[in-house]
Amino acid sequence: MVLPILSAKNIMLNHQLTTKEEAIQLAGQMLVERGYVNPEYKEKMLEREKITSTYMGNFVAIPHGTDDAKKEVKESGIVIIQIPDGVDFGEGNIVKLVFGIAGKGDDHLGILSNIAIAVSEIENVEKIVHATSQEEVLSFFEGVN
Repeated sequence: MVLPILSAKNIMLNHQLTTKEEAIQLAGQMLVERGYVNPEYKEKMLEREKITSTYMGNFVAIPHGTDDAKKEVKESGIVIIQIPDGVDFGEGNIVKLVFGIAGKGDDHLGILSNIAIAVSEIENVEKIVHATSQEEVLSFFEGVN
């Protein structure tokens, strides 16, 4: 099944960023613009990154807000930013896919689980990184349940 909160409008293809802060700000702004979170959530995403890196391995980062940011979440949402040239998330960890997430209640646990399944194989990550349409990215997640 496709993650019900993931749609083509939530996927940004072929973007170039120079810092992890830019990547997190952009993911946060996308979450705000699509009505998932209040603007304050973006700052909580940056705060979370300072506490512990959201780099997950396999060229993937999953920035999200701190625990106290839950009050800023209007509804669960996910955005994807494809960065083919990569951006350094610190300590030489290069990220090519940013999954910005906001979970209402405990929804973030299921969202994280679905993303983890989809990107556990580096070959799958490379396919998503080289996808040329939002629909192609979406179709990749159809097998995730």
